[in-house]
Amino acid sequence: MSQLPRHTIETLGYEYTPMPINDPRYLRLPYCLRPLLENALRRADTDQAAAQGAESILDRELGGSVPFWPSRVLLQEGLGIPLLTDLTAFRDAAAAQGFDPNAVDTAVQTDLIIDHSLRVDSWANPTARAVNERMELRRNRERFAFVRWAQGAYKKLRVVPPGKGIMHQINLERLATVVGRSDDPTPFLSPDTLVGTDSHTPMINGIGVVGWGVGGIEAEGAMLDNPVVFALPKVTGVEIVGRLPEGATATDLVLTITETLRAQDVVGQFVEFYGPGLTGLTVADRATIANMAPEYGATMAYFPVDERTVDYLRTTGRDPAHVDHVETYMRQQGMWFTDDASVPDYNDVIRIDLAQVLPCIAGPRNPEQRIDLVSAAARFHEHWAATTGRQTPQSAIAGTSGFSVQDGAILIAAITSCTNTSNPVGMATAGLVARKARLAGLAPKPWVKTSFTPGSRIVAEQLKKTGLLDDLNALGFQVAGFGCATCNGNSGDLAPEITDAVIAGEIFGTAVLSGNRNFAGRIHPHVNASYLASPALVVAYAIAGSMFTDITTEPLDSTRDIYLRDLWPTSEEVAAVLATASDPDEFVRSYEDLFEGSEEWNALAGDPTPTFDWDQISNYIRRPPWFEDVATELPAPPQDIDGARALVVLGDSVTTDDISPSGAIHPESPAGRYLQDRGVERKDFNSYVSRRADHVVAQRATFANRRLKNAIMQGHDGPFTKVFPEGQTADVYDAAMTYRRREVPLLVFAGRNYGCGSSRDWAAKGPNLLGVKAIVAGSFERIHRANLVRMNLIPLQLPAGTDIDSLKLDGTETFDVHGISDGLAPDATATLSIHRADGTTETIDLRIRIETDKEVDCLRHGGVLPAIMREFVGVHA
Repeated sequence: MSQLPRHTIETLGYEYTPMPINDPRYLRLPYCLRPLLENALRRADTDQAAAQGAESILDRELGGSVPFWPSRVLLQEGLGIPLLTDLTAFRDAAAAQGFDPNAVDTAVQTDLIIDHSLRVDSWANPTARAVNERMELRRNRERFAFVRWAQGAYKKLRVVPPGKGIMHQINLERLATVVGRSDDPTPFLSPDTLVGTDSHTPMINGIGVVGWGVGGIEAEGAMLDNPVVFALPKVTGVEIVGRLPEGATATDLVLTITETLRAQDVVGQFVEFYGPGLTGLTVADRATIANMAPEYGATMAYFPVDERTVDYLRTTGRDPAHVDHVETYMRQQGMWFTDDASVPDYNDVIRIDLAQVLPCIAGPRNPEQRIDLVSAAARFHEHWAATTGRQTPQSAIAGTSGFSVQDGAILIAAITSCTNTSNPVGMATAGLVARKARLAGLAPKPWVKTSFTPGSRIVAEQLKKTGLLDDLNALGFQVAGFGCATCNGNSGDLAPEITDAVIAGEIFGTAVLSGNRNFAGRIHPHVNASYLASPALVVAYAIAGSMFTDITTEPLDSTRDIYLRDLWPTSEEVAAVLATASDPDEFVRSYEDLFEGSEEWNALAGDPTPTFDWDQISNYIRRPPWFEDVATELPAPPQDIDGARALVVLGDSVTTDDISPSGAIHPESPAGRYLQDRGVERKDFNSYVSRRADHVVAQRATFANRRLKNAIMQGHDGPFTKVFPEGQTADVYDAAMTYRRREVPLLVFAGRNYGCGSSRDWAAKGPNLLGVKAIVAGSFERIHRANLVRMNLIPLQLPAGTDIDSLKLDGTETFDVHGISDGLAPDATATLSIHRADGTTETIDLRIRIETDKEVDCLRHGGVLPAIMREFVGVHA
């Protein structure tokens, strides 16, 4: 297909690439595919892959290879800083080859947002925000100094300093344009598109922007204007009908959708919402749903552009002329959704009746584990009893306070994350619950660590304007900063007397948070079960203080006869307070200084140089090894694997938190011991997230989750395995190094949904550095599978009907994987031979999970970074 000629929207004076609206194939396309078609058509006359991709979209060729050139890249610093160290090491390698290092530069608009470093060190007091933000800058000074250098070194890199909010909410409220305007070389309109280095990037799908989460390695290619090549997936339509009943929140809805779609196995699919109930969902509701796409496994959770979208753009203070451009362009291109539009051709359809949504929470360790609120206490009791084997809760006195901390105690109650703090109705509901609780004399229990870390500053301003911020403050939910914080595992320490009591009494502690992730070991080392809930329920549970309390039938405080139903506001009450909160000018004022930092931040800027002086950094930043000894010629093709051992044998739903944890660094872990050997005091360990730009620390953090369940350890949880043939127990890192010295290749075995969770490069980089050659799993989450390939790890999928438990692996086996050397290709097969200790051998057919020829090429180069280097040398030679 050749590129269609550009047309001009006369009323706007802008050119655009028109869609083939008269083609019946186009009219049947799901709305989420239409911007991707435009993206391919724009390059179709000069790029054959783009032309073929456009045809694949029009013909709905499942698995067809589609190149995608996002118009911008969004980075959070947890993955963004390691990405920039990769890019900077690439500059060094280019210079070593005799090229101008400045030739390695960003080619598309890239925004890095500092939002994953905030930790809740201070809470429940008026100075909490100031203290936490000061500590954030002090702890991360070395990392941030590197960012400030990169800000001056890379032309199209913008940085949002700390203290401004979370990338997804900032993206929704300010950065996203829906329709991009370009004046170079001529005025031109096209859909706003992006990829982001965080799995919750699909939050932006709530306003009809095509974008999804990728690993940092893939984002790096996009920054250099290399296409993101993907296999065209199924598009599942989710028909929304009915209206939410009184008392149900957007959080209840999204947890219901997460449970439903995860059960329907939409992993790797595009999900698109439509139906008569769609107009009843505000953009905030849509964004809440879209934000959770990775929790139900979808690549995108798309809401087409409609009247709600443009109303939202106006409400958030976007330029009125630009809003007109959005509506005119989308209508012109057939990308505008109306209630009476014909339903596109979806591969599957799922129906969600809003009227059936009930108040709920999700846990104890996965977002899809939805529990009706009326059953929450009973379900927790079952989980507690099964986990601890206890029949009576244990308790311990907390210091000289006189109160005891018991099993089931809610140690952390956090209103946090971009998912729910972006929803004005949800936040107003929480504020009104706090107001009524305050008037009734209720307060959180003394063992509960309360915190409030909104996704953007506008949230606090709106609550302040309504007076509800005072009510939240009175209950200990003072703003502790603007960032991911607890949702990302940066919950900070508990009060010392609480920590001592929990340890002394071996208390089974819990957490309730309004976030999107509650994986085992993520929230806090002393939290054994975590539950996702609406902000209002976080307030209620903080008052109750225990997951054993049935807040639907029991008083929230045993000394007062006050129930949750007495505090819960009506929809009319919520609407009344929100009527005073909406102000487009407030959004404009809040974002005027988005890219401006504090004096301390600005003081970190140094002289811009083409290459970075790695020696000036001691404990956080280190030149990564990916470009060392990369020859300009191709290496030998991938070979079969013989005589391998299993490093770990894991179960279903292994998260990237299990593989590369994000929380506190344990002093007895390999990473902790390394830092102490370097003279770093425990108080300055910071988190695993903050240390990922030093590959020596991050390598030691691989499979370091304290709740890791490795079958080789036969029920003993933790970051341990055994070294065979001796059978000696060791940290996973130490075991891998022993196998490396013996030149023994390693495999990782796991069940279904391996790699679910965050789009974390180090969940692939770490195993690569440990000597792992391939991952054998029941199935893979989308982003992680792609990350594995890009880090030269081969994803091998077990056949249908064979699960990880049926293999009965205990670590004594050796393994051969054959078929790799025959030549890799999309969906090729290999055989796994299991040689058991009793002398028997079992052979299993595996599917090599490679999806595109681009991925074959990546493995042929030994990974995407060597491939990028060789392409650069070829272009610039």
